[in-house]
Amino acid sequence: MTVIQKKADAKDWLGLAVLVFASLLVSIDLFVLVLALPYLSIDLKASSVEQIWIMDIYGFMLAGFLITMGTLGDRIGRRKLLLIGASAFGLASVLSAFSINPVMLIMSRALLGIAGATIAPSTLALISTMFSDSKQRGIAISIWMAGFMGGAAIGPLIGGVLLAKYWWGSVFLLGVPAMIVLVLLGPVLLPEYRNTNAGRLDLFSVFLSLASILPLIYGFKEIANYGWNLLNFLLIMAGLGIIVVFVKRQRTLTNPLLDLRLFSDRTLSTAVGGQLAGTMLMGIIMLLVTQYLQLVKGLPPLQTALWMLPAVSSQMISFLVSPIIAQKIRPAYLIGGGLAASVTGLLLLSQVEMNTGLTLLVVGYALTSFGSGPLMTLSPNMIIGSAPPERAGSAGGLSQTSAEFGFALGLAVLGSISTAVYRNRMADLIPQELPNRASQIARDNIAGAIEVAQDIPNSLGHSLLTIAREAFTIGMNTVAGVSAVLLLVVAVIIVTMLRHVNLSKGSTDN
Repeated sequence: MTVIQKKADAKDWLGLAVLVFASLLVSIDLFVLVLALPYLSIDLKASSVEQIWIMDIYGFMLAGFLITMGTLGDRIGRRKLLLIGASAFGLASVLSAFSINPVMLIMSRALLGIAGATIAPSTLALISTMFSDSKQRGIAISIWMAGFMGGAAIGPLIGGVLLAKYWWGSVFLLGVPAMIVLVLLGPVLLPEYRNTNAGRLDLFSVFLSLASILPLIYGFKEIANYGWNLLNFLLIMAGLGIIVVFVKRQRTLTNPLLDLRLFSDRTLSTAVGGQLAGTMLMGIIMLLVTQYLQLVKGLPPLQTALWMLPAVSSQMISFLVSPIIAQKIRPAYLIGGGLAASVTGLLLLSQVEMNTGLTLLVVGYALTSFGSGPLMTLSPNMIIGSAPPERAGSAGGLSQTSAEFGFALGLAVLGSISTAVYRNRMADLIPQELPNRASQIARDNIAGAIEVAQDIPNSLGHSLLTIAREAFTIGMNTVAGVSAVLLLVVAVIIVTMLRHVNLSKGSTDN
């Protein structure tokens, strides 16, 4: 595959800085939700199901619309779509901040997801336009990814300060300044690109792409929580059936929403699958570690953020050095080595106990995060580089769909495994002296157990807290162990399928 050798100029790097800044503040806005969840759940009286939807709906809608928005950007202009999405994201952030009940917050987060779906693929596609040289593109994507993940480091710190002084809604307002900057500077620094031969957008395909994702995710989540029943089975079958209809329709369209010919490239298809599996198996760990620090160890948000800094810092370093090392080492082996480090970290997390110190947790989480760097930075470069220029938006949508859908799927499926372990253990060990209503609340989730413990006698409350914290820890251990085994399988597949890719030559060896 021949690579155009046009070098980026100063304007391109300034444009990248704008995209990185926007991604940084948007990620701050997203990652602080993990810290804010316990506070908004109490204030809005959100049930455990509502808490899951508050967390999940953004990722579900984002995943559902990413391919659509990536393709739409190719048609109407990537910069134009990016600026429209930025404006919508800012407005939806304000709605989220001032939500008065769980339903309003869920709906606002859904709007955030749709708006976010316009930003991610447009950003990646614009980077591919600004940095057509494969080496520069790899570095640009790694800087962009580091900026995004920088929000995971800065977000909890800023969020901790905000939550200590203001109400939970303040954390949603952090993304608004970024959108203002993007709207003002984007037209000056970012190039426009539009595929003039793209044809019309097939709205029925848009409906099918969304209609296939939501029943699948909801069905699997309900099975993990409550087991098999006829409704859940029908939801999953409906989702799979709609996927079949979607694929058949794309094959008959002259201008499909998703060009399935992209998947004929082994590099692209493997990178997409690797991103999905990696984010699914490792994304849930961030939420569980955060909750462990806050709900098991009882740390306030700011201290929680400080204990998470080593992991986030190691991941940012990994993001920045991965494309440089990839010039010397084939990406398959670099990604495989990184995933081996992540597997080691997950195995360490599976050994964390309720009463152990935080060293094992911090080291395990840091290794898990560090090892994800090669996969998360090299995969987008391989995906964008494998697609023709006029399909860069669609390829960017695929890249982000795999990552965001994987993260949402991890929260739904693996998060539900953690919940199931917690509930089963609580059902066996919960004190019999508790009233029925209090017992139901405590069995639902650890936040409910902490709330109940505050309203009962000290000795009984202490016993309940000990049981609940141990049950949560075992749930986290289980998810970490399952993720480690599955991630090892993913590593072997990636090494096998991508060993022909050689980024130092900007090519593949067949």
